[in-house]
Order: sequence, then C-alpha cells, then structure tokens
Amino acid sequence: MSRLPLLFSFVLLAFNALAQRPDYSKQLGVQRLKDYEKAVKEHPEKLMVQVRTAESGIILDLRYATPYNFMQQVMYKQAKAYVRLPVYKALVDIEQELKTKGVGLKIFDAYRPYSVTVDFWETSPDTGFVADPRTGSKHNRGCAVDLTLIELKSGAELMMPTGFDSFSKMAASDYANLPPEALKNRLLLKTVMEAHGFKQLKTEWWHFDFDGWQDYELLDVPFDKF
Repeated sequence: MSRLPLLFSFVLLAFNALAQRPDYSKQLGVQRLKDYEKAVKEHPEKLMVQVRTAESGIILDLRYATPYNFMQQVMYKQAKAYVRLPVYKALVDIEQELKTKGVGLKIFDAYRPYSVTVDFWETSPDTGFVADPRTGSKHNRGCAVDLTLIELKSGAELMMPTGFDSFSKMAASDYANLPPEALKNRLLLKTVMEAHGFKQLKTEWWHFDFDGWQDYELLDVPFDKF
C-alpha cells in the first residue's frame, strides 16, 4: 500500500492546524506602523528611540541579531535597540549615575516585534521565560530591557548569577546560593534600575520592566520602519 495518502493526510492536518490558529495580534490590537505613527502624533512620549552607544554611552550586545541565543538563529535583521522615549531617558540617567562608580550598562535586548514573540513561544512555550503571545510581552511595548553591568575601564561584564537567557533556577532574581560577588552585582543592578522606575522580573535577573508599561501598545513594527 502506498504511503502517499497517509503522508498527504498528515500534511493536510498540519495545514488545518495552522489555518485554525487564532490571530492573537488582532485580538490584542497589536499596532502596525500606521497606527504607531498616529499614536505618537497624539502622545509624543510613545516615540520609539534608538539606543546608540555614541549618544548614550550604553554598550549594545544584541543577541537576537546573531545566532548566539536560545533560538540558535538570527531573529532580528538589524542589530538595533529601541525603547519608548521615557524609557530611554531613564536608561541614560542610569548610565550617568553608574559612570561615577566606574560601571556601565550593556543591553542584550530591548524592543521586540510581536511576531518574534510568537516565534519564541512556538519554540519554547514556557511562561517562566518566554512571553505568551495571548498577552504579549513588555518587550513588544518598548518598555522592557534585558541588560547587565560592565566595568567601564575594561568593558568586561561584571559577575552575575548566570549568563543572559539562562533557563535556570539560578536566573531567578532572588536565588541566593551564589558567590558573594554575583549577589553584590545583581543587587547593584536591581537597586539602580528600580530607583529609576524599573521593576526586575522574578525569573530573570537581567529583565526589567518600566513602570507604566500598560500605557503603551503592543507593536509589530520592524526596526527599519522607525
């Protein structure tokens, strides 16, 4: 008996599953470019601002623009970091404060188009580390940053509990069984970020959400359109 009919049935089932998958972006009112531009015109604080090292002093190591991430593939076509205007201002203030200590920020990720969040979820549906597309991510709103601390003189990252995107219990913001140096550096990062309006995610020491993120819409606008 030929296997072709069976193979065709599997293909048809897969196609139907994809066709029936709900479009969460429509349900959530995810904004495209036209809607984003209209929102900015009405509320200038919703402007997406690119974080550039030359202007902010903040170092960029945008992992999703490389294959060196948990997806093991390039997810961003451009190595750019965008955040909403108030978020950008807060980050610049933090960088200036840390500078007096000989320390600075390094950003791993900032704004993330909504469609990338969907890709993440389909690969790794773990709500402890990956945002559910049924609600979206603060990254999609331009109100979340993944970052760490570096020594300004050498550019080296300070010791932290884990590396970026470690799906480990050690990545939790309150995990205690760590070297004293890692605990001290994590506390410094948390203290300075929270003093400027951010809140640390419980499962990821590197992830911080900006206060008032609820006031900003989910976006699915490519970097090169801003």
